[in-house]
This record gives sequence, C-alpha cells and structure tokens, in this order.
Amino acid sequence: MAPKKQKASVSKLKTPTDLPDNATLSVAQALNQALADSYALYLKTKNFHWHVSGPHFRDYHLLFDEQAAEILAVTDAIAERVRKTGNTTLRSIGDIARHQTIKDSDAEFVTPQDMLVELREDNLSLVQTFRAVKSAAAEAGDNATEGVVDDWTDQAEQRAWFLFETSRSA
Repeated sequence: MAPKKQKASVSKLKTPTDLPDNATLSVAQALNQALADSYALYLKTKNFHWHVSGPHFRDYHLLFDEQAAEILAVTDAIAERVRKTGNTTLRSIGDIARHQTIKDSDAEFVTPQDMLVELREDNLSLVQTFRAVKSAAAEAGDNATEGVVDDWTDQAEQRAWFLFETSRSA
C-alpha cells in the first residue's frame, strides 16, 4: 500500500520578507507568468534545435542550442525570486501550461526561416512579460526583482536581435 501523501502547509513555505503580502503576490504572479513563458520558449527553442534542417543547419542548430541554454539558466533565478518574496512557484508541466502566454509549436515541420521569425517574436513577447514583472516590482517596492529583471530583459532582447539578423535576406 502506497504511503499517504501529507498535505504540506503553504505557510511552512512562507519565506519572511518586509514587503507587504498583497504587493509580493502581484510580483509573484508576474514572475510565475515569466517562468511559464520561459519554459515554453525553452522547449520551443529546443524543439527547433532538434528539428531544424537545410543549408544553414549547423549555424541554426548551434544558435538554437545556445539560446535554449540561456533561457533555461534564467528559469532558476526567476523561481528563486518568487520564493524570496515569500510566495510559491510553478510545480508541474500542467501548471506551466495554465500560466504560459507563449504558444507551443506542435507542427510536424517548420521551415528554418519560420523558426527564426517565431522565436524572435516569442522572445519579444517575453520582453513584454519581463516589463510587466518590472512594473509590478516597482509598484511593490521590490527593488531586488526590479533590478534583476533588467538582465533577463536584455538577454531576451539580444536573442531577438540575433534571430532578426540571422533571418534577414542577403
């Protein structure tokens, strides 16, 4: 017989903070959307990395892998920022799906050009999500989140720029 799962009290996960609960909740909600979108973008970028083909295969394959690694690296920092504000973060693929705004790509085939365009648009969408995080953090007086999100925004803007330049016709 399987052991009974004990319900953990969310209050046991309540990290102390000097920020008001209602303020940190809005920051956590914005961060959780950013986390969900980051995971969605990470998986899409890896999907395109695995399925890219054509004359620029090597260049695109390496670019997508490099960008996916950068996106994945940010996810831990986002989740830890949620916890530092005294809140809880995403727990499952289903939870990610409920929060993400970046659409999945289930297409059997996507041209390399369309991959570049789609990833560029998704990175720009992530920039908007990060700006919403910054706004929520500023309103909450959460200067730590407000400061760190600038780096995440810059990284997403750089990925979008690289994808744009790579997709341009000669």
